[in-house]
Amino acid sequence: MSTPIGYTRRQAMLLGASASALGFGAWPTWAALIPTPRQTAGPFYPDKLPLDDDNDLVVVKGQPRPAKGEVVHVWGRVVDEGGGALSDARVEIWQCDANGVYHHPADRGGADPGFQGFGHTATMADGGYRFRTIKPVPYTGRVPHIHFAVRGPRVQNFTTQMYLADYPANERDFIFRSIDPKARAGVLVKFQPAAELFGAGAVAGRFDIVLARSLFSG
Repeated sequence: MSTPIGYTRRQAMLLGASASALGFGAWPTWAALIPTPRQTAGPFYPDKLPLDDDNDLVVVKGQPRPAKGEVVHVWGRVVDEGGGALSDARVEIWQCDANGVYHHPADRGGADPGFQGFGHTATMADGGYRFRTIKPVPYTGRVPHIHFAVRGPRVQNFTTQMYLADYPANERDFIFRSIDPKARAGVLVKFQPAAELFGAGAVAGRFDIVLARSLFSG
């Protein structure tokens, strides 16, 4: 397993207090939160987890080259409808490579060996998480998206998908169209320069996951 990328105290402070100043928009008013819509996991959730499954999908241990595609950071918080942070939850992502191929035997094969395809991390005390991956690309029948799953001892397993805010064909995607129009803004992510957060040349998008009260036990 390669070394996971961190989520430093400074980054946590910037992500919270300075997100608006950095161009990512203000943190939402928690009282007005709309739960993130549940979406299908699709047919390509890994049938077996890769040996390297940390939160950096761009570098795979033992591979001579990093992933093909545009490197991006995806970050955000996992909270309940009242804005309460969900700490120590497992967040998973999986997506196709830069050529639209999944690391899965049900896909057509030939996936980029330098791309991990699947990763996971644990949320911080403030619900924060972070991944380094590639900007999602389309493939036949689907617009660009990243699958997300949240798992934890206090919450039912939850799956959704993240989409590109500026992708013109989103409305033609049958899975995106299944989302209530009032909730669609919550799964649309804009990627933009984020050097102050993640280093020179970094590009990032913020995806906050709001879990409905009905998902929690107790």
